[in-house]
Amino acid sequence: GVPLIASHMFAFYYGIMADLSPPVALAALAAAPIAKENPDKIGWEAMRIALAGYVIPFIFVYSPALMLQAGDPMAAKLGFYGAVALATVKALAAIGLFGMVAIGFLFTRLTLIERLVALGAAFCLLGDFPFSDTAGFLLTAAIVLWQWRQRPPVPVEAV
Repeated sequence: GVPLIASHMFAFYYGIMADLSPPVALAALAAAPIAKENPDKIGWEAMRIALAGYVIPFIFVYSPALMLQAGDPMAAKLGFYGAVALATVKALAAIGLFGMVAIGFLFTRLTLIERLVALGAAFCLLGDFPFSDTAGFLLTAAIVLWQWRQRPPVPVEAV
């Protein structure tokens, strides 16, 4: 039930991401002599930093409108262009959330609980399940607002 172009892009995307991830990690092998570091260490760190990139192909599958393909479940409710806009917003939010989880920072350092909430919100935004979008957007708003309130105050001399 997946559009042909989405399935091909899924495989192609992971073929490209192999340059980052061990055991292939060609980019890490090239960077290791420059950094005078172990290629495995560079590969694992690159994977951690690029965590958000590993979920994009799943968004292709669950929301074909992201690739401007027909068959998105939300197209019946929102129309084609509405489904494209929703898929784009969901993808951007999920990528941002996975980035927060991988790096551990938004406005301040994230605690383990905050990372788990962000991870849950990101997974809710990946697929198209009953109430997953609503839960994902509510959790996203909660974690971003919580982080905003936790940020350190701006020093007076900086203003």
